[in-house]
Amino acid sequence: MKVGLVFDVGGRGDKSFNDAAYKGLERAKKDFGIDFEVIDPGDGADRESALRKLASKPEISLIFGVGFIFTEDITRMAQDFPDKKFGCVDYTVNPSNKIPDNLVALEFKEEEGSYLVGALACLTSKTKKLGFVGGMESALIRKFEKGFTQGAKYIDPDCKIFVSYVSVTGDGFKNPGKAEEIAISQYSNGADIIYHASGLSGIGVFKAAMENKKLAIGVDLDQFSEAKGFVLTSMVKKVDEIVYSTISDMKDGKFKGGVKSLGLKENGVGYVYDDNNKNLIDPKIRERVEEIKKKIIDGEIKVSAE
Repeated sequence: MKVGLVFDVGGRGDKSFNDAAYKGLERAKKDFGIDFEVIDPGDGADRESALRKLASKPEISLIFGVGFIFTEDITRMAQDFPDKKFGCVDYTVNPSNKIPDNLVALEFKEEEGSYLVGALACLTSKTKKLGFVGGMESALIRKFEKGFTQGAKYIDPDCKIFVSYVSVTGDGFKNPGKAEEIAISQYSNGADIIYHASGLSGIGVFKAAMENKKLAIGVDLDQFSEAKGFVLTSMVKKVDEIVYSTISDMKDGKFKGGVKSLGLKENGVGYVYDDNNKNLIDPKIRERVEEIKKKIIDGEIKVSAE
């Protein structure tokens, strides 16, 4: 079995979203003996031809597009290659568009994980001023922003959140310099913790955190190593897990098209608490965040994605 995958903007080495997807491929290769081929389309202008190139290879049976920007292209590819299977991470589900049977739309409830880190940030903050740096201003990244804001406001309705986006295009996910400028501005305005959802640009946020001796919150993967001692936590999205499980389903003949959505209940999102960062989180705060997590899973707290 051979799998193909096309990376999102920022590509391999973003220490975030794309690297998480690659981690899933490597794990599947180790556990199942599959082979894989990846394409990094650079600026992402030629995603469709990258998908088509992989789909045209007879030995490749499953093709992933990583990122919501792939939604239209991969839907078209699934229609053009009905004998192949496709998976799109962060597919933009639109009720008016029918998802082909050979395409699985993989989405996460980022707002739920972001709610938890928002609550954690507000409970930890001394200034009650927080920052959010988004990569591309889009419906997907707004889910991170809205969840973070709701979580912080749940703890303290007067908590102030500075919100900025790097760009209105995909370039916002690969501009660490601009993200650093935004973070420095937010810190200078009183924010003592900044949450980023900006891919490779997040490296700039971590740099600003270290320079200003403030805290930052990572995204997608555990980003502790990007700024040791300055990363309060990371809101993790199990992108590696969803890539791995989709390959596993394909291998076992259980692949099913349609929407697959993962939130806190499904362990698709969460936050990091381990030996690396527990010295930054008061045990009572951790306890409170875990209570909030249970309330979200039980439906007592409703988190809005908009």
